[in-house]
Amino acid sequence: MQQFVQPSAAHTTPMANAIRVLTMDAVEKANSGHPGLPMGMADAVSVLYERFVSVDPSMPGWPDRDRVVYSAGHGSMLVYAIHHLLGFEDMTRAELENFRQLGSRTAGHPEYGHADGIETTTGPLGQGIANAVGMALAERLEAARFPDLVDHFTYVVCGDGCLMEGISHEAIDIAGHLKLGKLIVLWDDNRITIDGPTSLSTSTDQCARFEASGWHVANVDGHDREAVAAAIEAAREDERPSMIACRTVIGFGAPTMAGSHKVHGAPLGAEEIAATRAALGWTAGPFEVPQEARRPWLAVAERGRTARAAWEARLAASPRADAFRTARAAPDAARLRTAIAGYKRTLSADAPKLATRVASQKALEVVNRTLPNMLGGSADLTGSNNTRTTGMTSVAPGDASGDYVHYGIREHAMAAMMNGIALHGGFVPYGGTFLCFADYSRPAIRLSALMGLPVVHVMTHDSIGLGEDGPTHQPVEHLAALRAIPNLMVFRPADAVETAEAWEIAVLSPRTPSVIALSRQGLPTVRTRHTDDNRTARGAYVLRSPDRRDVTLIATGSEVEIALAAADRLAEEGIGAAVVSAPCLELFRRQDGDYRAAVLGEAPRVAVEAAVELGWERWTGDAGAFVGMSGFGASGPAADLYEHFGITPAAVAEAARAVIKGTN
Repeated sequence: MQQFVQPSAAHTTPMANAIRVLTMDAVEKANSGHPGLPMGMADAVSVLYERFVSVDPSMPGWPDRDRVVYSAGHGSMLVYAIHHLLGFEDMTRAELENFRQLGSRTAGHPEYGHADGIETTTGPLGQGIANAVGMALAERLEAARFPDLVDHFTYVVCGDGCLMEGISHEAIDIAGHLKLGKLIVLWDDNRITIDGPTSLSTSTDQCARFEASGWHVANVDGHDREAVAAAIEAAREDERPSMIACRTVIGFGAPTMAGSHKVHGAPLGAEEIAATRAALGWTAGPFEVPQEARRPWLAVAERGRTARAAWEARLAASPRADAFRTARAAPDAARLRTAIAGYKRTLSADAPKLATRVASQKALEVVNRTLPNMLGGSADLTGSNNTRTTGMTSVAPGDASGDYVHYGIREHAMAAMMNGIALHGGFVPYGGTFLCFADYSRPAIRLSALMGLPVVHVMTHDSIGLGEDGPTHQPVEHLAALRAIPNLMVFRPADAVETAEAWEIAVLSPRTPSVIALSRQGLPTVRTRHTDDNRTARGAYVLRSPDRRDVTLIATGSEVEIALAAADRLAEEGIGAAVVSAPCLELFRRQDGDYRAAVLGEAPRVAVEAAVELGWERWTGDAGAFVGMSGFGASGPAADLYEHFGITPAAVAEAARAVIKGTN
């Protein structure tokens, strides 16, 4: 435990003490929360706002504001206290008094959309700093396109946990490589974790780690306002991203608990709070803020309003104002739908046999030609994911004019950075990897679904059909796991037509992220009759309908071809098999009951998917059957694997006969 340091006027201010007291009061009233970080970082963060941050509470979302990301989201009272002091209309005293209560804006961890000015949802440690790298990248890209309209910083407040999580390494590595000089991280270097001192679990020299990744690094006393200010000023002048190690005392100001892991995540208690108030010279009552503490915060807000008004004047005078507004607006839905419909007409006429990963690239050619602000990328799998289209150029250190990001072998960071890019605005991000690596991306995908961000994940090599790379690379449980995430669309298109439709839906969905799972092996075009309507938008539809329906075969992706072949076999026996293509079960679930009933029919059902059965029971029912995987894959040619695991037209036909017999 660190020795208690008596706060003094030389090291703290009413601005900072207001954060400390409001934090103590809110956590105490809720009997839940994390007072240690806000109390320890109050000095450094109040200096950041007092002298540097440009933010306008009266218009929280203006595009050229500085972004402040609280990566250590457990210290949420830091942002809530600051927003209350700045005068955000929705962060009232009542909200602070309802900290962590059901229905309040002051959730246990900051949540994007719950309150104005919260730039991203944080809590899972490391995600925030990776989001911030995406924001800083978006700022550089947008500034390259609109230099007269974009010039702001991204600041991050992080703790030891953020830097211990592996995603932080990926994020700081790519940030250093791309020289994102408008990114500044303030690390709460208090040397405390929940279990006790950080020496229990780490000996890493974090400053050396950042320096090795190409960052500018500074060490300061986090309670010395002038030292913190000087470090931030130097960071703002450096072309590299910056990390400022702020040596702090956790729970600073609390006479008996400061410096202890006990103040990390528990209320201080009435006695300690009273002693802390005395140590800080704070005489106001609970949740009360005297004018001497509130006045400098309101000055920050006024400075932000002035900056925002000046920016709006620049926008009005800019010859590129319309282009800027277009880039930041929702994609032109009518234009894209027209382009995709024309492309689908050609596909249905030509009926190519394509791997859907190749079909995806061809659809992207249409999307990227049609929309001005698509931002592509891949986790070092560009040639396999087919995410780069004609005319795209690479984003490089010192050159942000490109529109394609080489994320490197960093799926964790790529997914989280794309969230940051979407949150920043100005671009529609998509990125590629293999479906079996969705687990690396899953935490960020989950957060994008929670926040409602229009991020597109291109995930190729979607089944045992990838072949010889074997079970380590063959996803079997991943579709089910992704489908379990609320507010996420998982597309598994059967051919080039469905692939184009999936892209149209994904790009035009304003509040839902998407995964597009794509095959390595070639698949025939199953939609040879053109329709302008996007049939994938219904989630599932009848692809083939017999005169009499004896059984319904439901399939996705590469297994639609197998279901059609099975239906042909059954037809030779006089058995009528309807074939349903189900490229997106989430969208199918949204349809009304009459539509779902018409598609599924009353006959027994067989589902076919080269993945595990989990989740299919809803659609097959008790009398149905499933043809797919019950374990991991194997190494071998794709055709041999489908035969080996019994995912064949013969096996589907046999399952159909069995369910028909079972219902008779």
